[in-house]
Amino acid sequence: MEIEADLISENRAAKPVSSLTVLGLETSCDETAAAVVRLTPDGEATVLSSVVHSQIEDHAAYGGVVPEIAARSHVEMIDGVVRRAMADAGLGYADLDGVAATAGPGLVGGVMVGLGFGKAVALARGLPLMAVNHLEGHAVSARLGARVAYPFLLLLVSGGHCQLLEVRGIGNMSRLGTTIDDAAGEAFDKIAKAMGLGYPGGPALERAAEGGDGSRFDLPRALLGRKDCDFSFSGLKTAASRLAQTCETDQDRSDLADAVQSAIARQLAERSDRAMLDYAEKHDHRLFVVAGGVAANRTVRRVLEATAAKRGFGFLAPPMAYCTDNAAMIALAGAERLQLGLVSDIDAPARPRWPLDEARALADPVHPTGRKGAKA
Repeated sequence: MEIEADLISENRAAKPVSSLTVLGLETSCDETAAAVVRLTPDGEATVLSSVVHSQIEDHAAYGGVVPEIAARSHVEMIDGVVRRAMADAGLGYADLDGVAATAGPGLVGGVMVGLGFGKAVALARGLPLMAVNHLEGHAVSARLGARVAYPFLLLLVSGGHCQLLEVRGIGNMSRLGTTIDDAAGEAFDKIAKAMGLGYPGGPALERAAEGGDGSRFDLPRALLGRKDCDFSFSGLKTAASRLAQTCETDQDRSDLADAVQSAIARQLAERSDRAMLDYAEKHDHRLFVVAGGVAANRTVRRVLEATAAKRGFGFLAPPMAYCTDNAAMIALAGAERLQLGLVSDIDAPARPRWPLDEARALADPVHPTGRKGAKA
């Protein structure tokens, strides 16, 4: 795919002979995060520090993320979080080779905070800036815990995104399937809210599902007749939210939570299975990577790992600390970009929408392109 011309000025100098040390910043939603990652010329990544300030308490009363509250918290916390990340790494700004910051997609008020801080560091210290796609960070996050070679098949499944991608390298990814309505993580969160399980909803629903008997509830299965790799969770979300109103006891809620968790895991496995069949026709190297916040769900991991084994794919998920939003994945994506000479202009914009496979999003949009651009 073509590299994002409006965000990146290509300067493909020779690869550096020494390691690259990059500061990463992540502020796309409700975590203020900073990390320092060192990348060797042969692709081995070491996380020197990773600091995440969560805003869960700030948003708990509202049952979800409030964009204005999130942006204000990022402004208040970003300086201290970066100071701690640098101190934990035992480094000063003079030891950095570059700075990477999430430039989208996400809540644009928050994205602007981290990206603006990254630009300030780059300007003040004369460092290259890498404006990183948040989804690209998730795509490479498995490389933080293991030596992972390109290409691989990726299921990126989080609160805002649910996609199957062929990952051939940094800035070189093709969309195989995506959600046509809600993401899996969004379904987890909103069903949990309807059940009164608290915030954040995904982990709360997973806890409630322990000891539940999901066979009590018959939930809809979406897109069974379609031969593509797309997802749909809106019907499940609506049906489960209605059933939640009939739950009178904790056991009722536990049974429904188990049914929801199993239904989401089943659909993820069904569509991933189809993608594996297509992918296996093109590649001998068969590795299935699951990344994003929902990858932290143990049931989802178990079902997807079994699916991969059935198709002869290796299975890999990032360490739990790097499944949810973090800056280490942004630093790694930035370091890989810097290694290739893909440095961003200082006027790189904050983008609320930014699909990884922009060419596919424009040629075959799942959602109409809006004023801010194609959806992820």
